[in-house]
Amino acid sequence: MEQHGISKLDLKRQNRMHVLKILKQRGPTSRIDIAGALELTRAAVTIITNEMIEQGIIVELGEYKQTSEKTPRGRKKILIDINSNYRFTVGMTIECNNVSVGISTLSGAVLDKRNISIDDNASREDIMGFIDRSVEEILSGNYIDKKQLLGVGVGIYPGMFRRLGIPVAGNAPDYTEIRKTLEEHFKLPVVIDNSVKGMAMANIDFMKVKDSERRNIAFLQYGDSTHFVVTNLNDPIVSYDHRTDFVDRIIVAPDSSHTCECGRKGCCKSEISPKAIIKKVSEVYSAEKTPYLYRATDGDASRINIGEIGASYANKDAGTMAVMNDVLDMTAVLINNLYFTTNPQRIVMHDFFTADDRINERFLQSVERIAGSSVADKISLSIIDDKQRFLSGCALAIRELFYDKGGFVTKTYSGAKQ
Repeated sequence: MEQHGISKLDLKRQNRMHVLKILKQRGPTSRIDIAGALELTRAAVTIITNEMIEQGIIVELGEYKQTSEKTPRGRKKILIDINSNYRFTVGMTIECNNVSVGISTLSGAVLDKRNISIDDNASREDIMGFIDRSVEEILSGNYIDKKQLLGVGVGIYPGMFRRLGIPVAGNAPDYTEIRKTLEEHFKLPVVIDNSVKGMAMANIDFMKVKDSERRNIAFLQYGDSTHFVVTNLNDPIVSYDHRTDFVDRIIVAPDSSHTCECGRKGCCKSEISPKAIIKKVSEVYSAEKTPYLYRATDGDASRINIGEIGASYANKDAGTMAVMNDVLDMTAVLINNLYFTTNPQRIVMHDFFTADDRINERFLQSVERIAGSSVADKISLSIIDDKQRFLSGCALAIRELFYDKGGFVTKTYSGAKQ
């Protein structure tokens, strides 16, 4: 007999999922307020949350402290919140220059981590070997049993798909083979996705101070390729999932003389990428125009890198400052275009020029002049630092294996997801 509708288990999972997502967004919240937000009865929310408390998924924090002088009548509000130590998550992020492995709580608190710089000569076997050793060291060094783990999250930078043997068809990567390899090795559920998407989610989910009003962000990750993710109701918009690098082809300088390999003139890749900046600074590199940089690199232009350019700017090399100010203006044009096409509440920038506060200050001035103060006020830097990039993978796993499942986790891994 064919059955229709939603099962009791699915309804239960769905209600628990909504409770967890409210707590993730708001932080400590009372059952009364959760009932109001979900349009459920207080009795129903009490049943749901009491079971989750018994399972250790959420905890009671105590009575809500009234901040106003007038004390409300009626039943006292008891705050509840997610037990961030209910399960731990192994995360890893594989990028062109770095592999980051670590373990975190459900709230993104870091317990331990390992990082290694890699170059173009690092093979898939080298990368997987480092991951394997790192996970073993982290678990044994922190006395963590696999039963305490939610699973493994892997964020892979799109530029690494080919090196890891991940096939891509129509912009959509197929993670089937690498996921199977990792699941068989670690004997844990594995979630794999675009690391840029994971980094955006980490910037939403792992905020120390909750912002219940913030639902949409524009996340811009700067690097050899510029990547962009937009969220709606704190979930990445699907159409951006596999084309996060489309930003490279956006025109920021229509009158430019620089032609990119893509055939366009004045696109992001040919104007504001690290490679483009190094090329532009090299063109003005001299003892007269860039005296600090010239001394720092012993007169060898091949030694110029972004770090040295930042120091050169801080030391007021005229040539470097002219190039960088032009780059910052073009980046402000990009921010203007992205903001007015996506209308986010916040613009979060990851891996931006942070070598010197003067660069950041000059950039905000450019944004204010080009896009307006209301746009400049919405810009913030990513909360994920270089040594915690693995949190991209943690965010991916925690969303799929914890929140989306309503806290139901796989106790023993058998190769099939629950």
